[in-house]
Order: sequence, then C-alpha cells, then structure tokens
Amino acid sequence: MSITIAARASHPPGLYVLFFTEMWERYSFYSMMAILSLYMNEALHFDIAHVGRVYGLYTAGVYFLPLVGGLLADRLLGFNRAIIIGGGLMMFGHIVLGIELMPFFYSGLVLLACGSGLLKPNVSTIVGNLYRSRPELRDQGFNIFYVGINLGAFVSPLTVSWLRTNYGWSAAFMSAAVAMLLSLVTFIGFNRHVAEAATKVDKTSTEARTIGPAEARSRVITLLAVFTISTAFWLAFYQIFYTFTFWARDNTATTIAPERFQVFEPLGVIVLSPVLVAVWMWLQRRNAEPSTPVKMLLGVVLCAGAFGMLSYAGTIGGDTGRVSPLWLIAANIIIALGEIALSPMGLSLVNSIAPPRSRGLLMGGWFASLALGGYLSGYIGAYWDRMPHSRFFAMVAVILAGTAIPLSLMTPQIKRTIRRAETEERVPAQ
Repeated sequence: MSITIAARASHPPGLYVLFFTEMWERYSFYSMMAILSLYMNEALHFDIAHVGRVYGLYTAGVYFLPLVGGLLADRLLGFNRAIIIGGGLMMFGHIVLGIELMPFFYSGLVLLACGSGLLKPNVSTIVGNLYRSRPELRDQGFNIFYVGINLGAFVSPLTVSWLRTNYGWSAAFMSAAVAMLLSLVTFIGFNRHVAEAATKVDKTSTEARTIGPAEARSRVITLLAVFTISTAFWLAFYQIFYTFTFWARDNTATTIAPERFQVFEPLGVIVLSPVLVAVWMWLQRRNAEPSTPVKMLLGVVLCAGAFGMLSYAGTIGGDTGRVSPLWLIAANIIIALGEIALSPMGLSLVNSIAPPRSRGLLMGGWFASLALGGYLSGYIGAYWDRMPHSRFFAMVAVILAGTAIPLSLMTPQIKRTIRRAETEERVPAQ
C-alpha cells in the first residue's frame, strides 16, 4: 500500500471522493452478485440453465446500459445529475429485491441495471477528467481508483454471507441498499472536489478543436477493437460469480460457504495492485515500462492461464469428485492479476483517446463490452452441467488465448493513437 499512499500528494482530492463513492457502490453491486446465483437456485428454485440465462441477461443489462447512461450524461443530464439519479435507482432496486416476491425480483433487477447504467460510466469519466492537465498521472489514478472498487468487492461477500446465514436473504439485500445510500452521501457531500471535472468539455476548448473528423474516427475504431477483446476477458471473469460458485459448492473439499470464495479475487486486486504499480514505476524509471496495450495483453494471458489450471484440476476430481480449495483460490488470485493489468488500463485508455465530446458515450462503450462478456458468460455457463468441467474450463481458456493474438497484432496501432492523443491533450490554449 505504500505506493498508493505515496501517490496521495500528487493526486487531486476529487480522486478520493470518487474512490469512496465507487467503493460503496461496488459493495452494493457485489453483495447482490455474491448471492444472486444461489438466491435464484435455492430460494426461487430456478434450474441451473435458467439461472444462467437470467444471470447473463442481468449482467448484460448492468454493463450495456452505461452506453445509454454515458450518452445521456454527454447530451442531456451532465455527469453529476446522472450519478445521483443512478445511485437513487440502485438503492431502491436493492430495497425492492429485499421484498422476496417473484414480481419484485425482476423489477428490482431492472432498477439496478438502469441505475448502474447512469452511475458507472460517469464516475469513471470524472476520474479521467481530473487529470486533464496531468495526463501522465492518469494510469496511476485509475489504479488507485480501482483499489476502491475492489475494497467494496472484497468486503461484500463476507458480509452478505453472514447476513444471509443469520438473518435471511432480505437482510442481505437491504445491506446493499444502505451501501448505496452511503455512496450517494459521499458523492453529494464532497461534490465540490469533483465539480470542475464533472463539467462537460466545451465544444470550443483547445482539445476539442484540435481533433478532426478523421482522427476522431480513427480513435473510435481503435476503441471498438479494444472493446471486442475486452469482451472475451469479461466472459471468463464473470464465471467467478456463476460456475465458480457451483464448483466451490459441489467440487471443492471444504465446508466454506461457496459465495465466500468470491473474496479471494478482489483481495488479490487489493494486495497486488500496489505491487504491480511499484513494478510499473520501477520499469518506468528504466524506460522499460510496458505500454498500455501490452499490459492489457498480459491480463488476457494470465486469465487464460487460470482457466487452463482449473481444467487440469477438473481432470483430477472429475465432475462428482472434490479437489483442494487451493485450486480455486489460486485461480482467483491469477485472475486478479489479470484484472489489474487489463481493467484499470482499459478505463485509462478510453479516457485518454476518446474524442472529448463523446467521452461519456465511449466510456459507456467500455462497459458495454463488459455487458456482452457478462451475457456470454451466462450463455456459456449454461453448459456447465452438460459437459465435463475440465472441458468447460479448457473451452474458456482457448477463447482467451485466441483473443490474445489480435490484441498483440493491434498493439502498434494502439500505441500510435495514444501518443497522438496525449500530444493533442497538451496543446496550449491559443
């Protein structure tokens, strides 16, 4: 954590307002994600295939609607208002889920997806906007911000598991509503620190005027290609909340509640983020730091390795036998490393090269890639009980490995686009 603390003096106070805003929001989100599959299977009595369909559609909605939320913020609401409305919708969505009746279940999911669509892309956009005058700190800023995301993701499975066991499903959902209230209080109460960064880019600003239509089109095409590759990573990542949960319950030799295994991935992000940032800084001082697309490529490769390892574990235990929980814990830690390498860099990349007047929309596009990955995770996860588990994990590993090839080929083009964007961002006002 020393790297994060040392960086504090160099970063604007608004970063820490958004750090805690997002930490509480992610606590609420991952609280629900930790128990969603189990709730549908055990409380609502959905079969595994139907759990997969609902899970995939919900995850797709949560991450596709930021495309709409980013557009609304760019053109109509502004970033501040979009975040406040979105947070309110999410809070009420968790309250509705806590009623524990079937009609309210689907209504609650819709409220959560719509609220997340308004809040998620616009918080990330403001983080990037804090670094308009110091773009060289943007990657570090997103790494710090990402620790906040994973603090919420780490604490939530432990809390909701205890609440579910001792007080029932409703108490678990209500704790997520309280977390959203805390997120809103943080953002509104300390809004003065982010007010300037929350303003939309003036059409006459230097940065907006220096980007022509051809350059803007080139940037958008580059980002669309990155979004496609991102989709494959998230397809694999979201198995943590779906098939990994059933693997923990049915194929792991332990009495630990299956949802509690979900803490290891965000814990890995929290512990390893400062380590990886320190490595990047050490390499930077020697002019050897990998470029942003190379870091993202590393993330895809690491995730593929984790699924390859689980495929081997599946051959040991088979579909009905139980294996050591260390296999699943190790896979979560490796995926955490992959997430650190890919996700904060993806957020930073979008913010640095997106045309200024479409920044909210294209940040929504990044989350839309999570949406497609989430939907496909549910679609593919529905085959969990239709094939040997070792083959299922191998299939996901092959998808990821195949994705790494086009990303490696695109790396030079992405690096050139980043250099042009950073040069234009520093053009002095006339």
